[in-house]
Amino acid sequence: MSFGARPRAVLASLGTLGLALTAAASPASAADGTPTTPTQLFNGYRHCSTDADRPSYRWAGDGLVVEGIPGTTDPGGDSLVGVRYQVWPVSDPTRITTVTRDRVRTGFEAPVTLPASALADGQSYAWQARTVVGDAVSDWSAPCYVTIDNTRPANAPTITSPNYPPDVWNEGGEPVEFTLSAGGVDDVEGFAFSWQQDLPVIGTSIGEYGIPQPVDPYSDTKYFKRADALGGSATLRLVPPAGSGPMTLWVRSLDRAYNGSAVTSYRFNVGSTRPTVTPAVPEPEFGEPTRFTLRPDPGLQAKSPVVSYSVKTAGGQNDRTFEVAAAADGTATVELAMDGVYNQNVQVTSKSANGWVSDAAWWGISYDTTPTVASDVYPENGSGGGVGVPGTFTFTPKVKDVVSYTYTFNDGAPEVTVPAGADHTASIDWTPTTDGWHDLTVYATTRSGIRLAAYDYFFTVN
Repeated sequence: MSFGARPRAVLASLGTLGLALTAAASPASAADGTPTTPTQLFNGYRHCSTDADRPSYRWAGDGLVVEGIPGTTDPGGDSLVGVRYQVWPVSDPTRITTVTRDRVRTGFEAPVTLPASALADGQSYAWQARTVVGDAVSDWSAPCYVTIDNTRPANAPTITSPNYPPDVWNEGGEPVEFTLSAGGVDDVEGFAFSWQQDLPVIGTSIGEYGIPQPVDPYSDTKYFKRADALGGSATLRLVPPAGSGPMTLWVRSLDRAYNGSAVTSYRFNVGSTRPTVTPAVPEPEFGEPTRFTLRPDPGLQAKSPVVSYSVKTAGGQNDRTFEVAAAADGTATVELAMDGVYNQNVQVTSKSANGWVSDAAWWGISYDTTPTVASDVYPENGSGGGVGVPGTFTFTPKVKDVVSYTYTFNDGAPEVTVPAGADHTASIDWTPTTDGWHDLTVYATTRSGIRLAAYDYFFTVN
């Protein structure tokens, strides 16, 4: 999200709409009804503060967008009016700067930009708005108070961790405790943090009628944390995104205007906490359901019991990822059919009661599902027979439950499928019409419809 780009784009379109309507509309003085004081006041897309002792803090290096919704007593509520804004330093109310937005629709936000030249960094200002209809004006709104802060925090924050020091391999299983400090900057309000180097930024959505929808960024505890006091510190308890290896947390400080400091990082190492994956038999047969036992890392289980596993299969006929609950001792069982025609693997991560997710354990197996091909007349990688001399080719499976074979000669002829016999083998007769090199390609199909790996049988006809 971008704090400036989207809101300004949306509001600019509203402004363009208002200007476009001006050419065909009556002048503002022709609007019906008495002007009413603008409502829904915002500065820099954040709520205005009417408390002089608690001003809003905003960056205004390019000026400050202020806005409000003008109105009239016209029951139709669809008039073109003007809005007048004035701003002055709290320390000198006589230095008034006035900016006017002409010909805007009632009921919609009417933004203007107070010039940067009228807003000094570090100074507090008051501003207010009134609706203008010809020579008639509404009462001024109550003043909004804002302090201009164009200066980012001078120092990056400091990061420490009492349970995951940076220069050793740490045993995983517990959330990482971090202390974020302001680095001596007294106006730091909070921190933005992430396991990714690209830190999130604070955005404001624009709602109906152009009304900004600001939210407190610190309500998003995944990425933001308010300091315990202005210029103070914050503590975090975070579960790393991956179970083991080098980890980096990226952090920047935020002042009250959400200006960000330089980014700093904390790097540390976490040892493996992966579970073990054990099949009931060392080498499960192809296609046969096999029970697998999942066991937690002992150190991990001691810190916080494993409550579930995420199981992912790859290379099989119906790969999937699913969750399985763990028993009280942290173990679980799952039944899987290994039916990858070349190979298949199972990847398993555990999740502990405290939210810790382990790195993945991996178990895999390879299969040769090609059929065996044999011929007495035309031996593999040899020569025999001759043009017009028939030969028999016998197909024998390497896996169970084969019901048919599909073959073709010389990679161009149509495929032919023949059923397997009771012993799951099949034989074909073939008579060559040309001499020289030939290729027989054949694959088997199981009762469940799995097409197994193809085998190429090369031979030469005399």
